[in-house]
Amino acid sequence: MTQPTLLLIDGFNLLSRGYFATSYGRSDDQLSKNSDGLYTNALRVFFQKLMNLIHEHDVTHAAVAWDVKREDSVRRQYAPTYKETRNDLPAPLIEQYETCTRILEDMGILQVTVPPYEADDAIGALSCQWSKRNDGRCLIYSNDRDLLQLLDERTTQIIASKKGEILYTHTHFEEEYGITPTQWIDVKALLGDKSDNIPGCPGVGEKSALPLIQQYGSVEGVYNQLETGEFDPAYKRYQKKLIAGRESAILSKKLATIICEIPDLEDTDFTTYTFEMDHERVESVFQSVELKIKLHTTLL
Repeated sequence: MTQPTLLLIDGFNLLSRGYFATSYGRSDDQLSKNSDGLYTNALRVFFQKLMNLIHEHDVTHAAVAWDVKREDSVRRQYAPTYKETRNDLPAPLIEQYETCTRILEDMGILQVTVPPYEADDAIGALSCQWSKRNDGRCLIYSNDRDLLQLLDERTTQIIASKKGEILYTHTHFEEEYGITPTQWIDVKALLGDKSDNIPGCPGVGEKSALPLIQQYGSVEGVYNQLETGEFDPAYKRYQKKLIAGRESAILSKKLATIICEIPDLEDTDFTTYTFEMDHERVESVFQSVELKIKLHTTLL
């Protein structure tokens, strides 16, 4: 019997990467469309990657997680400027998101949107439950490094790179960074994240954030050590910055923490996430929107 494998896709991460990769330097009217006038440039990338992932990793269960509107995020409740600096999405991308959700529904692939939580939170809640309740692995497909905090013995993140895709495990993470995946939250709390408008601790950069967490274990550990007066002299130049940025660092940790306990997903029935490839059905769906997607056949 095939070991169960759950594939969780960060929907906007994949769709938007596909969009911007195929629209660079082009005006809207130069983007590919079908005979009904629907944009398809991002859809081709999205669904070819989806089919490849399902085939290559023997996926038995699958879901695509979508974000809520940024102004509806739970994080806006305690940080009104969260993600405020992001630009509005291009109209052709929004249209393809709407088409994408319809295609996924017709294919029988589950989609998850749980307001006011973000896609990362939904992925976190599902991957944590899967890891606790199943022997099989969970694969997260996204280039968003915020999700590294979710890595464990059963959860792996598939990250695209110029050399190909990397199946990045918790062991890879610990060898590269010298901390556990959950401590990645503390590094992010000090560093901040410009793309999400997470402030971090001003003046503390990449050269110091990771070593501080390696040495003191957490943001709280850093500040506890500062209060005892036994702070490592190697970080003396950062003391005033850390003290001044304490509230900002604590808030940033809250913003960077993926919420894995979501009431609506507490008792997830993973049988509803089962996906069995029906080639005729999938091919028919793709043909209905004139998408040329290569389907893989499994030889018995």
